[in-house]
Amino acid sequence: MDKEQKLKTLSQEEIIVTQHGGTEKPFDNKYWDNDQKGEYRCKVCGALLFASDTKLNSAEGPLGLRGWPAFENSVPGSVVFKDDMKLGYKRTEVLCANCDAHLGHLFDDEETSTGKHYCINSCSLDFEKGE
Repeated sequence: MDKEQKLKTLSQEEIIVTQHGGTEKPFDNKYWDNDQKGEYRCKVCGALLFASDTKLNSAEGPLGLRGWPAFENSVPGSVVFKDDMKLGYKRTEVLCANCDAHLGHLFDDEETSTGKHYCINSCSLDFEKGE
């Protein structure tokens, strides 16, 4: 299925988030507390983005970043970064390297092993359960 066909299957919230840089509500999304083993893929194109062994506890961590799926690292080459000034200050937007879908934002976090905290919208992801 090509991108245009896939976009026709997405919900309004998925379109707002992945195509217009929106953000879903914290603690009220599909994967924020998912602790199953598996892989997280781009909702739009299916590209592999994150492995479950890099997922952080989304109920902990810096205030303001809790309640969304969070990761300390992405699959190498799977995401790209872009400066985001939409809120009047600089943030780092995370996009799918394959299809440019908005995924979320990247923040510094000294509590993780990588020093990074990927704060990602559930509705920009699909999860494939692993072993």
